[in-house]
Amino acid sequence: MLKDKRILVAGAGGLLGSTLSAALLGEGAHVIAADIDESLMNERLRQQGIEQDNPLLTRVSLDLNDVAAVDSFFGALGELDGAVNCTYPRNKRYGAKLFDVTLADFNENVSLHLGSSFLFMQQCAKYFQRVQRPFSLVNISSIYGVVAPKFEVYADTPMTMPVEYAAIKSALIHLSKYLSSYVANSQFRSNCVSPGGIFDHQPERFLERYKENTLGKGMLDIKDVIGSIVFLLSDHAQYVNGQNIVVDDGFSL
Repeated sequence: MLKDKRILVAGAGGLLGSTLSAALLGEGAHVIAADIDESLMNERLRQQGIEQDNPLLTRVSLDLNDVAAVDSFFGALGELDGAVNCTYPRNKRYGAKLFDVTLADFNENVSLHLGSSFLFMQQCAKYFQRVQRPFSLVNISSIYGVVAPKFEVYADTPMTMPVEYAAIKSALIHLSKYLSSYVANSQFRSNCVSPGGIFDHQPERFLERYKENTLGKGMLDIKDVIGSIVFLLSDHAQYVNGQNIVVDDGFSL
């Protein structure tokens, strides 16, 4: 589906980013894998079975909160057909329960994640305006950018659904639509994928409760999300623009 397309994956050192990079290579794309931690990215890509010298893979160190670095990176880009932002920047105190979140931490986490996402989206739009070639941007939101949290699934566990996460992921959906409307060109597409919970060895009680709220799957495997992203990057989604695809096996019903 993506043969000979050049796709940028920001956050390629993460669980989603590394899995997606491998899938895109499998679809015949040339992948520009970018991450703030290049050594972690290289290890994660190796775990995905990607050889260090793969001719279809370009590795880049990039901090999406470094304005000068991001501006320089996009300014030097050659041909690019699409981009996916899989980054998840946050401070060390991220994940506290509502009444334990300070205003300073809330503001910092929103700035780190939503702010860097805005910069990435802005630069993708600027790139398109400069080169005037078809471009597909995919942003990663969440079911908790669409519906309110089901806090009962977190009962009797140390986990919660961070308030910053809800603010960021809901805003990403609207920013994605805003960008499509602002650029106003069918050659430039900005869409979101909103996954349900991704399995990452969470407490068993949480997994059981979460599964009770789905149609049978429970927590998703990371590969369950990849197909929707590949579709949005492909020519099969040529006129899908400003949309949000929810992949959650009915959790948000």
